[in-house]
Amino acid sequence: MPENAFAVQHPVAPAGDPSPQTCLQVARQAAILAVTAADDAMTAVCHSRSGAAARLEAVMHAAHKEAVEAEQHADRAEQCADDPTMPSSAPLYCARAAVDHAVRAQSAAGVETTAADLRAELDRKLTAVEYAERETERRREEAEQEAEERAVTGMDRENRDRVARNRHLAEGHVAELGWTAGHVRVLEAAATGCLYWRGGRARQAARHGVWNGGRRISCERAQALFAARFLVAVRQDDGTLVLTPSPMGQAALELARLHPAGLHASDQAAYEARFAKVRRRYKRRDDQKAAARRLPPLDSSARKLYRTPVTLAEQEAFAEREAVERWEDEGGHCPSAGTPHPATAPVASVSAPIIRPASRHPVVQSTLW
Repeated sequence: MPENAFAVQHPVAPAGDPSPQTCLQVARQAAILAVTAADDAMTAVCHSRSGAAARLEAVMHAAHKEAVEAEQHADRAEQCADDPTMPSSAPLYCARAAVDHAVRAQSAAGVETTAADLRAELDRKLTAVEYAERETERRREEAEQEAEERAVTGMDRENRDRVARNRHLAEGHVAELGWTAGHVRVLEAAATGCLYWRGGRARQAARHGVWNGGRRISCERAQALFAARFLVAVRQDDGTLVLTPSPMGQAALELARLHPAGLHASDQAAYEARFAKVRRRYKRRDDQKAAARRLPPLDSSARKLYRTPVTLAEQEAFAEREAVERWEDEGGHCPSAGTPHPATAPVASVSAPIIRPASRHPVVQSTLW
């Protein structure tokens, strides 16, 4: 049977199918009957006269082949039952195959095909009570698994799926950015709202709004990210430029975090990768080098497909803000009525807002000096 026979998810097995435990028991019993038939065929060869040896050996090999197949399907049934990613119908499929091979093994060995009786166990329909009990157990297990995954990730199923799609997206686009880990660190500093440019230097302030001192940040990478529109700058009253991620920069940062293997090991390796993309026969060498020094923008398809995942805590905070705003819009506190409490249940996924420091003077030039 092919390795990927159960790679595709299928719906839950239809009502009336036997339980996974029944399938495992039937599959293992079928394998035992097949092996017994093969052993009987081998015993017949050992006690045969020379004239019938050739025929009995052929029978033995045929029975042995079917017994091996039956055992493999029984083993596969156990693996499928233990793997939550496998469809619920997989153990039943394997059990039926094991029974078929057991019947053929007995038939080849010339013994009574008692394995055929096992098909009745697999074909037995569940009663309404049994099916209801199974559905209740299945829902309980699904609820427990969802609770565990929420506790680990802090997200509901929809947003976990969104993260998975974003990770797949990152695998196809992060390497195309031509970044190193240093570019990610600059954007991470900008995401804090504390990255600023003053006097030809980039620094990360210790506190927001205090544009003096702080940790030094690579000027070259900050300038390259700004020129490529991954960063936007806002001029303060004292002339300081506060750098924050643009929507494209925020998406690129999250993708790079999801797929750090796509980042280049050094600035030289990143430059060579960018040079290989812009290299053209008809271009002057200097023009190619200048193009390679510039960071390419995030692919437009990645920008359209990327969706920011929202945690359960963010959903709860959004619901509370929405409840307060609705209460205020409806007139606020009424002396004759109690003060409403904001809803705390998670709501449908929403896009997380992009927070940028307020300013009156956005900077739109392509360089910082």
